[in-house]
Amino acid sequence: MKILILGAGVTGSSVAAALAKEENDIVVIDFKQDLLDALKERFDIATVTGNAAHPTVLEQAGVYHTDMVIAVTDSDETNMLACMIINTLYSRPKTIARVRAIEYLKNPKLFGPNGIPVDIVISPEQIVMESIRNLIEFPGVLHISDFAGGLVRLFSVKVGAEGVLTGKKIKTLKERLSDGKTRVVAIFRQGKPVCVSGDATIETDDEVFLVAPRKEVRKVLKELNKLEAPLKRIIIAGGGHVGKRLALALEDNHQVKIIEKNPQRAHKIANDLRKAVVLLGDCSDESLLVGESIESADLFCAITDNDGVNIISASLAKSLGARKIICLLNHTSYTKLLPGTGIDVTVLPNQETLGSILKHVRRGDVVQVSSLCGGAAEAIEAIAHDNDNDDSVVGRRVDTINFPEGIVMGALIRNNEVISIHHDTVFKEGDHVVMFAMDKRLVSNIEKFFQPLSKI
Repeated sequence: MKILILGAGVTGSSVAAALAKEENDIVVIDFKQDLLDALKERFDIATVTGNAAHPTVLEQAGVYHTDMVIAVTDSDETNMLACMIINTLYSRPKTIARVRAIEYLKNPKLFGPNGIPVDIVISPEQIVMESIRNLIEFPGVLHISDFAGGLVRLFSVKVGAEGVLTGKKIKTLKERLSDGKTRVVAIFRQGKPVCVSGDATIETDDEVFLVAPRKEVRKVLKELNKLEAPLKRIIIAGGGHVGKRLALALEDNHQVKIIEKNPQRAHKIANDLRKAVVLLGDCSDESLLVGESIESADLFCAITDNDGVNIISASLAKSLGARKIICLLNHTSYTKLLPGTGIDVTVLPNQETLGSILKHVRRGDVVQVSSLCGGAAEAIEAIAHDNDNDDSVVGRRVDTINFPEGIVMGALIRNNEVISIHHDTVFKEGDHVVMFAMDKRLVSNIEKFFQPLSKI
């Protein structure tokens, strides 16, 4: 697939990195030559220097022959204008645009049939906010994401030295997992995948991924002694796009305080929030945190746009007694600095956003993608079709599907109902199947089995 990426910033670079490894033909446009040079040194891609919304620059990048345009510059206006120009002048490749400002997103007609011609609008800040809100709802997990329209959830937990999972073989956990609908789909040990089978043994410090019906998640966490007390008193460090969205989402049911350093920004969000308290100050100021009784906070959420500030303030809050810490990091490499800081959970915005883009790039009939483990693994929801293809799963038993080692089936949804997966389960037309690929290089095998119906 030929893909044109507009913007070589943090998001554009992460998208380019993910797609360049999958035999796509990638061209990146940006007006910052240093960013483009850095990308070309790492990946086999082409670059064009210039304004991503200028027709001459788009043409130089080969827009006439492009299958997909992903507009992720730092400017909402540039992204929208570029899609409008592409729709007007060229052969209409599929367009994806990042739009960050709530002012645009709260007007659905803006991107409707008679509005700005963008096929898919993504809001990384909204995606990240929802990810953090899920972590707050289930404070015992390291990751949680929805599939099948919310019917199924994928989540991971850290295995403690004296935990229920410690030393157990997967096949011995069936009594604790509900009706065969909850499944262990992946184990990562020191960041590397472990083959999942009935005889696989779970060890201390493993990160274990499970798939369960939404209504069973809390029960499963309780069985695994991972259902922690609710997080009620929350301090948010950073009043940017993510911080404001999170405060708006939480203020009705939680005690929320938000710390913002910029006076103008603090004043603006204070006017937009009804119940949350806005504090003007530096989130890494110890006297401020102590004055706000950080020791009695259930959660300190460090989500400024500066990774260094997030790590420092989060570590400080933990040392001062905050019960739980969530830290947002834009640069994955910074996760190496976290051991010993007391930070409980990290959120990687680029990883969260990547899944929303990949589901439109995948060649099978893919509904949802979650990029995991720093982008090394993926969870995928795909739809089964009887399309006269020898590789179609429809009409075949689970044990006859020759998936390579490293692909694990997690859930089967039929007619909006989660059903148990057994070796003799037969796939039907329209089944939604949630699978875990422990190495993203295995994704092509899933694409092959879940091709969409051929167009006549």
